[in-house]
Amino acid sequence: MVESSLLAAPPPASAAPHPSAEAQSFEEVYEAEFAFAWRNLRRLGVRESQLRDAAQDVFLVVHRRLADFEGRGTLRAWLYSIVVRVASQYRRTRLRKDLEHTDDPDGVADTKTLGPEDNAGQNEDVRLLLELLDQLDEPKREVFVLSDLEGLTAPEVAELLELKLNTVYSRLRAARLELKAALERCRGAERRQP
Repeated sequence: MVESSLLAAPPPASAAPHPSAEAQSFEEVYEAEFAFAWRNLRRLGVRESQLRDAAQDVFLVVHRRLADFEGRGTLRAWLYSIVVRVASQYRRTRLRKDLEHTDDPDGVADTKTLGPEDNAGQNEDVRLLLELLDQLDEPKREVFVLSDLEGLTAPEVAELLELKLNTVYSRLRAARLELKAALERCRGAERRQP
């Protein structure tokens, strides 16, 4: 399958490690979590042309609500719940307005260290991965993104999404099977073309 680094956005100037949830300033949260929010907005179906606006919307909510964060869960789980809501809103808007597919894979992949041939191949991989992710329903997509693309363990995903552990395993297994079948259909269609 396609590597998770393909959908990574460049982090802000200083990508600090995830700070503790105690008494953080907005700036600290932004610096530590911007790349996480950006990647997951994209992976949850926000189009490239809308990513900047969606990320801004996420951090507007964070700025407004950070003082209300009570620390019952992790800061990242709280942020992820905001990302999910914003991504859902952007997908609904796109469907309602019937917007065209306007992604630019050059803006999704990190192309700084690639040659032209590698860059083209990676862009195709990104485009394919995004198309396949769009075919998953939201619950499976969220679990797959967090587990296989973000690298979280199943218990971490369960905590983040407030799900039972067996539900996470079930959704992840179903998502992988659906993605594998969709990938095989794509490859079969490519082989049939002259």
